[in-house]
Amino acid sequence: MSVTDLQRIAAFRLSFARRQAAVVNEVPGGVVVLDAEYAASYEHNQLVIEGSPDPVGLPALAETALGHLEHRQITVLDDRTGTDCAPALTAAGYTHVTELVMTYAGSAASSAVPDPAARTVGFDDLRPALVGQLRRWMPEAEDVVVGQLADRRTARLRGAEQVRFLAVHDEEGTVGSWADLYRDASEGIAQIEDVVTADTHVRRGYADTLLATALRHASDCGTVFLLADPDDWPHAWYIRRGFKPVGRFHVFTRAGSEG
Repeated sequence: MSVTDLQRIAAFRLSFARRQAAVVNEVPGGVVVLDAEYAASYEHNQLVIEGSPDPVGLPALAETALGHLEHRQITVLDDRTGTDCAPALTAAGYTHVTELVMTYAGSAASSAVPDPAARTVGFDDLRPALVGQLRRWMPEAEDVVVGQLADRRTARLRGAEQVRFLAVHDEEGTVGSWADLYRDASEGIAQIEDVVTADTHVRRGYADTLLATALRHASDCGTVFLLADPDDWPHAWYIRRGFKPVGRFHVFTRAGSEG
């Protein structure tokens, strides 16, 4: 994976953030994306950095841009810039994590088609499973917050040329596992996002079915990528299934109780 390819992934992520946002405000070095309908969602209300801002001035910039919110989130789509910004932001009370950028090293076109494959579903079909899992993760959260974090997925439909919600159902027809696929065939790039298996449906091979199905849907894209937590076990699971780390993004968060 060349630097240029990694830059293409960063550009795709920036474009996605812009396209799904209700409001986009340009700032030095990046953009502020906002959506009041999903105020509890860090993803939909954050500062996204693509350039080289003044690291010392970044906390103040975030306060100006996001001061009306209970949380602050800054995503930096360049590894060196993120590393340079870390001291000033952590001193200002931000938590710093990295996102591992991983690309599929195999051929999506030749990947085996699972039988049965995951199905493309509408949001209404997916929502009960989303709400149920969010409740397991966040048992103390208010209903309005859980609703926003589930319903924000509808905004993602604006994010790319093609957005699919994929799901695996159990023998009774209940959604047991799900993922998003964002695809831009004209640019030859696709992202697999939010691969989740409900706690009630683990150890059934559903995630393998999802991943294989998503790869087949992205078979016309030369670059298929996902983001993973370098400190959590799924990144090793992705490596065993043909993905390789190619770079890092940086995410800084502060305050708030949701995500």
